[in-house]
Amino acid sequence: MSVQGNTGTPRVGGRRAAVIGGGIGGLATAALLAAEGHTVTLLEKQGQVGGRAGSWEAGGFRFDTGPSWYLMPEVIDHFFKLMGTSAAEQLELIRLDPGYRVIFEENREAVDVPADRPAVVKLFESLEPGAGEALEKYLDSAEDTYTIAKRRFLYSTFESFLPLLRPDVLVRLPKLVRLLLQPLSGFVAGRFADPRLRQILGYPAVFLGSSPFDAPSMYHLMSHLDLDDGVLYPMGGFTSLISAMTKVAEEAGVEIRTGADVVSIDTTPLDTAAANRGSSRRRGPRRPGARVTGVSYRSGGAVHRVEADVVVSAADLHHTETVLLPDDRQTYPTKYWSRRVPGPSALLLYLGVKGSLPQLEHHTLLFTADWKDNFGRIFGAETSIPSPASLYVCRPSATDPSVAPAGDENVFVLVPIPADVSIGGGGVDRAGDARVEELADAVIAQIAEWAHIPDLAERIVLRRTYGPRDFASDLNAWRGTSLGPAHTLRQSAFLRGSNRSRKVEGLYYAGSSTVPGIGIPMCLISAELVVKRLRSDTSTGPLPEPA
Repeated sequence: MSVQGNTGTPRVGGRRAAVIGGGIGGLATAALLAAEGHTVTLLEKQGQVGGRAGSWEAGGFRFDTGPSWYLMPEVIDHFFKLMGTSAAEQLELIRLDPGYRVIFEENREAVDVPADRPAVVKLFESLEPGAGEALEKYLDSAEDTYTIAKRRFLYSTFESFLPLLRPDVLVRLPKLVRLLLQPLSGFVAGRFADPRLRQILGYPAVFLGSSPFDAPSMYHLMSHLDLDDGVLYPMGGFTSLISAMTKVAEEAGVEIRTGADVVSIDTTPLDTAAANRGSSRRRGPRRPGARVTGVSYRSGGAVHRVEADVVVSAADLHHTETVLLPDDRQTYPTKYWSRRVPGPSALLLYLGVKGSLPQLEHHTLLFTADWKDNFGRIFGAETSIPSPASLYVCRPSATDPSVAPAGDENVFVLVPIPADVSIGGGGVDRAGDARVEELADAVIAQIAEWAHIPDLAERIVLRRTYGPRDFASDLNAWRGTSLGPAHTLRQSAFLRGSNRSRKVEGLYYAGSSTVPGIGIPMCLISAELVVKRLRSDTSTGPLPEPA
């Protein structure tokens, strides 16, 4: 894909910007920068934009290759409104009811989680007397925490902490401190006894690339998103979201170059000695030692260059810092990453299945009985692949007939596993590494047994696997993680790291590796934070939407 007519000459009052990576974060950043009046070139390594939110088609089946939960719809709508449109104009959104199904290992009982709060409260009460009232209080707390997070933390660059010192934050400070220091698992266990309810309330930690035993209980706010707000689905799949974002970016003037593998962020030294001596006397911050001049990328067997005054890398931050920059210009060098915790990697399966699968909902979760052991194997000091594993199955053909041939099913499976590239990579029709394919066989057998689909394996007519090595090779993902750095206490909010380089003037970061974190909504917010940096905007809320 390429847009003609972008000469590289800055618009009046604008700057030349190069954006690295065409995933959600990169597309959103490029679009917003172009809407600000900058001349923007987006460089994507793969042959299509989307990043983790890509698309793959074969045999009449079309698969979303990554994200499949449409949460925080107001954040997605806000992005489109900043671009002069809306999610309602760009997407056809369907509310799923039930929101999802859960199958538990011990009794193989399926529990359908409804789409509205009163029904969810009734469900909890039926599983544990008194749990309905406890859930009401839990969700009230989750909503309050989500509201304050969105108002004061998610949209903050943390360039200044003064805007955080507001009455609504200060009055909640004791609660917020408790939520930061207590793990989500303990917070849930103190309110619910039934292990099934604990798992339903604890699993959203996986969306954050973490474990309920490690994620701060601040993230109980996630339950507000699926149990209060409900789960939506964009008809056509998440590729429709990527298509809509690409469209508004191009209409704003973004030039998209695919098949463009960035090999370096180009810089030039700054004469900062005098300025830094002055900064030291004033106890101010030291100035960067270099500034960006552009980006070099490989395409068609040759190296090309895009000149730029601003560079935003929405690629993996570890790759950006340790590969695209020289050692003396790295804000986050190799030693920094030795102290970081990666989110999990994943085994992904894309399965085309003959006939119908009513045993599976649009979203189905399979939870093992030994919950703590399952997560310990993924995040512990010594990792291994859980067996059996807690896993997630998406059957979008339950809602969307466009993703599979008539009468057949599209099945996407995600199994969280350790971030370890030695596990290997996948392929089509058993062409992946032996370990990955053996694991896929075990997972298919597990789904068949737990969901009571005895002939599942025989009905699979299309099979593709994807493993940790694929995340590393396709997305330059640190240690083959499928999501990015985990949301532990030390890797959340301002402790996650800055979205601006301290060593290189004009270099910024977006995407799941930086603030505010993992997931489609967070990546959209990260794009907005780049705009705020360029505006020197230290406010804590979202940018105002145009009339």
